[in-house]
Amino acid sequence: MANPTNTAAGGPLIERLNQESAFADKATEAGLIDLANKVAPLIQGRRFHNVVDLLSLVADGVDMADDAMIQKMMSGYEDLVSNAWMLSNAVRYATNEAGQQPVPSRMGLLRAAGDEDVRRGLHFMIQFLAVLGRQTAHGAVED
Repeated sequence: MANPTNTAAGGPLIERLNQESAFADKATEAGLIDLANKVAPLIQGRRFHNVVDLLSLVADGVDMADDAMIQKMMSGYEDLVSNAWMLSNAVRYATNEAGQQPVPSRMGLLRAAGDEDVRRGLHFMIQFLAVLGRQTAHGAVED
């Protein structure tokens, strides 16, 4: 049985490739030679197999992606984005509040902080937690 993909010079595959219009173009031939030179170390080191395995993994993932899986992934993404948005708003609000209000007294912070920067940082954290508490009380996350 003859091998239809004979790669010897003048073999059937080479002849067919030379007859195709895209492969008969000199620019295409030069591009393929450049590509072959860049891919050669991967092929010789048997690392190109990893690229093929990665493509197989992606193809399997696409095959497994049914509607239920997509909906579950989208729900997780929406939860992540909404929580990030909530935290971002809380940080902005707490920063604004901490900058506009006077620094709490030492007594208000359990007399533990004598430094003004420490008190300002503690005040920021208290404001941050207050905003989180308000947001969770008014808009509890649904499961």
